[in-house]
Amino acid sequence: MADQNNPAGGSGPRRGLWRRLASPSATWSVLALVIVGLVIGAGGVIATQVMVAMTGTNEFCGGACHSMKWVAQEYRQSVHYANRTGVQAECHDCHIPHSYPQLLWYKAKAGTKDVIGEMSGVISTEEKFNKARTRMAKEVWAEFKETNSANCRTCHAFTPEIIAKQKEFAQPMHKMVLEKQGTCIDCHKGVAHTAPAE
Repeated sequence: MADQNNPAGGSGPRRGLWRRLASPSATWSVLALVIVGLVIGAGGVIATQVMVAMTGTNEFCGGACHSMKWVAQEYRQSVHYANRTGVQAECHDCHIPHSYPQLLWYKAKAGTKDVIGEMSGVISTEEKFNKARTRMAKEVWAEFKETNSANCRTCHAFTPEIIAKQKEFAQPMHKMVLEKQGTCIDCHKGVAHTAPAE
């Protein structure tokens, strides 16, 4: 039977812990505790935004990891880096989800994987990188397929009116995208990086 004075039941250390958690602080007012909580929460949000911004640049992606320097060079030769319109898609635009909380979860997961790969030397040389290129590309293509190329669609919009203005050879494929019979990555696998030979 539960103790009448202890709504959580139990005795001894558990009872003492519950009492300390449920009763007001002897030294801090409720207002002070709320303010401290708000300051800590705001600090966490600001730190997260700064971290996302700092790790979302081309300089970080192409320079922080030794093994990414080869794809960074390929990217600088692509239409996503330099084109007639002057619009540049950065690494973060194509490879990281754009909305929270998916963005944070993806960055944490990918960052951990990249750090482990970098430290273990899995792709530490260009030869090792090229050997693993097909596997890595297939992983990225699968992600794009799973999300229906959501990151591509933040810049590239498809409507019947837009498709009507495109070159004739592209129209049938892009109509398939509108009809949900395909997605961008089905055709555009080597758009910013060299596609694997296989």
